[in-house]
This record gives sequence, structure tokens and C-alpha cells, in this order.
Amino acid sequence: MMTTYSFSREIETYKQADVVIIGGGPAGTAAAISAARCGKKVVILEKTAQLGGMGTIANVSIFMPIGNVTGIYRELIAEMLAESLPAGHDESIAPQYSPFMLRHYLNEKMKKEKVDVYFHCEFIGTIREGSKLKAVIVSTREGLKAFEGECFIDCTGDARVAIDAGVPYTTGRESDGLTQPMTLMFMMQDTGKPVTPILPEGCYEYKDVSDLPQGRRLYWEQNNDGSLLVNMSRVKANGAKIEDVNYAETEALKQVYSIAYYLQKTGFENYALTHIAPQTGTRETNQIVGLYTLNEQDLTSGARFADVVAQTNYEIDIHSPDAQKTTDERKIDGYDIPYRCMVPESLDNLLIAGRSISATHVAMSSMRVQATCYALGQAAGIAASLSIGSAVRMQNISIDKLHDILEDQGVKFKK
Repeated sequence: MMTTYSFSREIETYKQADVVIIGGGPAGTAAAISAARCGKKVVILEKTAQLGGMGTIANVSIFMPIGNVTGIYRELIAEMLAESLPAGHDESIAPQYSPFMLRHYLNEKMKKEKVDVYFHCEFIGTIREGSKLKAVIVSTREGLKAFEGECFIDCTGDARVAIDAGVPYTTGRESDGLTQPMTLMFMMQDTGKPVTPILPEGCYEYKDVSDLPQGRRLYWEQNNDGSLLVNMSRVKANGAKIEDVNYAETEALKQVYSIAYYLQKTGFENYALTHIAPQTGTRETNQIVGLYTLNEQDLTSGARFADVVAQTNYEIDIHSPDAQKTTDERKIDGYDIPYRCMVPESLDNLLIAGRSISATHVAMSSMRVQATCYALGQAAGIAASLSIGSAVRMQNISIDKLHDILEDQGVKFKK
């Protein structure tokens, strides 16, 4: 029988804010910017040393095409990747970028927007009073601290805050709970001369494309600087499970060295391995059960919603949860994501933004990409500000006012 313990102590409040955002990925940073522009005092609590989420810490340094370059996402492109900015908002781009530049850009952006960012703050738990959250507890370099807020936005990617606060959730595909596999991204550089391939002990010697973890070659080399971004590892694991992550971090690293060795022998003889992401990337873990659950029919039918907060035409893109060498890829025309997908029923002052919104396994495979998460975060930051300003539950904010402020902040929706 597993031993359990009761853990209790007095924890001091380190900071109070109007909006407390847990997680500094695309959703969290966009939520912070939009809430700050609504005049709110905003705090971001980030567990790593950098903002940007999977785009920086996991080196997923390419934006997938979503067919709507608008709002804060468009602003980011204009300021950091101006050469990729499309003339209109209703176009698709898929620029490869430097994760190191994005990290710096977001640091500077938060300073300009007067957002307080706290790094190395790992979420521990929630303090709930009735139907509201009063504070979140985080582990810091100075021990456990409380951050109090009027509204909270869970941008952890795993719905950690929501789950701790008692919000119902699902995990993975409906049939067996398996999630999309994890991938460790890496970069290689063209040195202009042949390099000596190295295959460390314990790694795999892939002879053919069919031997590779995904059974395919998948990489990008778009910036004419000799930098190759590689997405070819695949590990069957749930990024929110202790044992799964322990396995994934070691197995994925072995695959990276093995793939680099394979590439150096099959067309990339001049390329050296230069950067391996410090964390294996996670596609899918938990989804909250919100007021509405985005589903496959919504995607394939091009659903439109009166409470739309984001739009995308990114394909259904399911990497095999069994880690087989297959990927379910299906083109779609585009659909709306409604505000209700971010709203839990049981709490008045909590929103969930990013990939852990209320969505089925298939629907999540499309809405999970970074550009869409920026859009969801921007809407969440405004919605939290409206809730505070009008003293209403998150469920009851004015969608018309939300849309008005989104428009003021540069968001355009396709009709």
C-alpha cells in the first residue's frame, strides 16, 4: 500500500496582481500582453528559465500555417520576422525562426508591456475559496510562495492549475487515453566541409528511411544560413506522467544522435550537430472539460461560433499515439474556436488557454500549434480583464465587448 502524507505550512504572499498567468508559452505571453493593454497588473509564473514554451525550451522553432496571421501573433511576426509578414491577415505562413531570438524578443516585450515575469516558479497548488481561486502556490528559489490574483489563467499546457482546482479533464484519445508521442528537436549546421559522423554508445544505426522513428525525413532549412531544424524522433510517452517523461528524455536523446548520424551519411555530410533542445517536446497531455468541447465535426464542417476567439485551418495532424511510423494528416478548410472551450463550469475566475482547452483528441491535434495558442491567450487576457472590470464570472463576460477589444488590439476574423 502506498504511503500518503498530509503536508501543511504557512506560506507568505509574495505578490498580488489583477491577472496571474501560470505558464509563459505562446498562450501565456499573449494573455499577459493583452491583459496589460487593458490596464491590468499582470504576473507570469514560468517554471523554466525562458518564455516561449515549446518554441524555445523544446526548439519547435517553426510556426505552422493556420491561415490567419492576426493580433499579437501578427505583431510578433512584424517585429521579429518582418520578411515573413503577409500583406493580409487571411494568409498562411510557416516561417522558421531562431528560438534564441524569440527568447530574447519575449523578454524585451514583457518589459515594454510592464508585465512582471517570474522564472523558475514551478506550480504547486491552488488556494480556493468557494467558486473562486484566491492564490496559487509555487516553488521558487526562495522556497514556497503564494501569488494572489483577481483572475487566473492556466497556460501550463497540461491544465495543471485547473486539475488541482478540481476541474474535470480528459487525457489523450478517447479509446485508451494514449497521447501523441513526444519529440526532441535538434539543429544541425552546414560547416562547408565534410564532418566525421559520430554514433555514441547505446544509440541506433539507422540504415534506411524505414528504420527511422517516424519512418520519414522531416526537417526545415528555410533561412539560407545553413541551419537545419530536425523533427524526426518519436517516443511513445505522455508528457504529464513521471515515468513516461523519465523514459522519453533518455530515449529521445539516443534517437537524436542516431538520426544525426544517419543524416550525415545520407546527404548532409557537411552538417554538424549544433543544438539539442534542453527538453523533449510535448504535443498532448490533458484537456479540461469546459462549457463546450471542440470536436472533429467542428473541424471538418468548418464550424462557426458567435463567441469565436480564434480561427485556424491547420490540418488534423495526429502523430501515432502508439508510436507507429504513421501520421494521420487531413486537410481542412478552417473553423472557429469558441470562447467556451476555455471556460470551466465550476470556477468563476479561472480560464484555460493554449493546447489544454476543452477539445477531443482529434480536434486538439489541429488547434495545438503555437500560432493558435497565441490567439487563444490574447482572448483569455482580455476576457480576464473584462471579468474584473464588470465583476462577473468568466462564463458571463460580454462577448461583444470581448470582440470589440480584440478588434482594438488588431485581431481580424475571417467572415
